[in-house]
Amino acid sequence: MKTLHQSPTDPAFVQDPYPFYAQARAAGPLHHWQDYGMVAAFSHSAVHMLLRDRRFGRERPDDMVQNTPAHLVPFMAVEAHSMLDAEPPRHTRLRKLVLRAFTSRAVESLRCYIEALCHQLIDQFPQTPFDILRAYCVQVPAITICRLLGVPEKDAMQLVDWSNAIVAMYQTGRTRAVEDAASEASAAFTAYLHDQITQRRTNPRDDLITRLIEAEEKGDALSEDELISTCILLLNAGHEATVSSLGNGLRIMLQQGWQSAWISPEGIERLVEEILRFDPPLHMFTRYAYEEVEMFGHTFQRGDQVALLLAAANRDPDACPRAEEFDPTRTPKVNKSFGGGLHFCVGAPLARMEMQIALPILLNRCPDLKLAEMPEFADSYHFHGYPELRVTRS
Repeated sequence: MKTLHQSPTDPAFVQDPYPFYAQARAAGPLHHWQDYGMVAAFSHSAVHMLLRDRRFGRERPDDMVQNTPAHLVPFMAVEAHSMLDAEPPRHTRLRKLVLRAFTSRAVESLRCYIEALCHQLIDQFPQTPFDILRAYCVQVPAITICRLLGVPEKDAMQLVDWSNAIVAMYQTGRTRAVEDAASEASAAFTAYLHDQITQRRTNPRDDLITRLIEAEEKGDALSEDELISTCILLLNAGHEATVSSLGNGLRIMLQQGWQSAWISPEGIERLVEEILRFDPPLHMFTRYAYEEVEMFGHTFQRGDQVALLLAAANRDPDACPRAEEFDPTRTPKVNKSFGGGLHFCVGAPLARMEMQIALPILLNRCPDLKLAEMPEFADSYHFHGYPELRVTRS
């Protein structure tokens, strides 16, 4: 196994990490990434296997539990009750209860609303160059998740600000200022949702918060802390990934040109899958080994952490011919962008539907949309998206 050196904050890597992935993948499926201090999986086969191997999981092993610094208590209180980093049996219980409320019917019921929202946002576009991320890509998923949860839509951008502060905890280069901001946002978000949940207990509505309160399996229900953590997770994951996916996809299409067949009813599903495959919004998941495991010639010890490079797996030529080409007509699908196994993203159907609605409406309404300037990716690895995407209309 090779030891690789690549700073995740190096400007060239931030703007284009794919050459590094390709070189690593060509040399083997696993390597030690010195800058992260852990083994990393670069090939599609390795990432696919690790996502599904029950000997690896997201939850830190019991003997690795660390004390929480006082300034991080509000943030860790949310994390402690989230299903994101839970493993069975706790994960099984939480996911089952959430899926009872977050049904395909609930997601599909939003379709007409999302369509109307997209048109409403486009009607407000200025004629001068503007940031389409803030004007469209952020607002579609953020307002939609507010509608789904049942919280006031006017609060959408406040929730986005809290979410951004919390999610920054997972970026490289984390500082005390980032930690303080995440804890402040966690405390404010928790208080906000506590009030919303209290209202639903006395005045139930047809919304996700009410359905989460009512979700029950053999007498078991979500606790208040679990309800709050679940709502925060759905907001964080439910808009962050979609914003970057829409932005990354639009940049590619506006830069290289696009075909009307891609956004047709017959082509839109393939377009969305190719955007997610080609330039995903999240490049890395991590797992812990729960026992000694030999894989691809390497022996993991209990407690070892391994990085799963989703974006590298998506461009593995052994799994996807012409993987470095953006081709929305391709089949079959090779897409690890939503993870896999027990932790496959529960919000994937909603994210896909939002993109399948938002892109055709935008490009049909604004076929003359052009990049006003070339954007630069934010220095926020392992997230991969633009801080802004300025466009103009001819």
